[in-house]
Amino acid sequence: MSKSKSILKVVIPLLLGVVLVWYSLSQISISKLVQYFKDADYFWIILGVSFGVLSHLSRAYRWLYMAEPLGYKPKLANSFMAVYSAYLINLTIPRAGEVARASILTNYENIPFEKGFGTIVAERVADTIMLFLIIGLAFVLEFEFIYAFFASKFNASTLIIGAAVLIALAVLLYVFIVRSGSEIALKIKEFIGGLVEGALSIFKMKKKWAFIFHTIFIWVMYLAMFYITTFALPELENMPLAAILIGFILASFSIAATNGGIGSFPEAIVIAFALFNIAEDPSRAFGWIMWSTQTLVIIILGGISLIYLPIYNRKKAGI
Repeated sequence: MSKSKSILKVVIPLLLGVVLVWYSLSQISISKLVQYFKDADYFWIILGVSFGVLSHLSRAYRWLYMAEPLGYKPKLANSFMAVYSAYLINLTIPRAGEVARASILTNYENIPFEKGFGTIVAERVADTIMLFLIIGLAFVLEFEFIYAFFASKFNASTLIIGAAVLIALAVLLYVFIVRSGSEIALKIKEFIGGLVEGALSIFKMKKKWAFIFHTIFIWVMYLAMFYITTFALPELENMPLAAILIGFILASFSIAATNGGIGSFPEAIVIAFALFNIAEDPSRAFGWIMWSTQTLVIIILGGISLIYLPIYNRKKAGI
């Protein structure tokens, strides 16, 4: 049974990605998509890619703060190459990158696997909290837009009933998590407990403010990467802040849906931008341009990292 689950976890995202790629490319002619790639201003694309690389460099540096309390002082180069190697592996097998990253650190920095993997999980907790904060920020900054959007789709009584249903579901979920002893309830409780514990552990770190700074910097770079790349297409000029934030949030979730967001990333952009009456063709083209360039960088730097890691560490060892 466990083997079947493991196979499904690999096969389903791949199949979903293939279906979404087919669907996405069926909604725009290849020649038109190619023309968008040709006409794009690559200055903004390269600048966006640079922000992406900076965010990953910051991620690699941030991890050093987590290794230090464990009594290890890993090299930044190894941490950086482990990050890109993990991203590359995630393109083939979802979530396998985290395991590979911990294994790389075990091989080249002699950090026990379980400890290295634990720090990576703690990192994910910090990133999850940041994503929730961005969602909250989008809601606060664009409350009028969000309210107007739902008000235009539903009448006041429907909104009140919907809010009441959501509150009731939240109460039922809380009771389910606290009172129920089912496996699902325990997993949800464990997940929430892990988020809280991970968040609190950050404030117990020796260099907590440096860690928090890098966490904020990473996500500011992610947002900047997304925003700057919109300038590559003239059709996306003067994008409203709400479109940027909602597009970024949906795109972030799409990466978890399929391997590295293949197929799902462009369609998430189309859905987000459609809320602001932005045409489908430039939205879809933007999604493919951004996904393709970022993925290409991961393939190049991830491939170089996997090849150079043993060479770099052999040199350091004086072999």
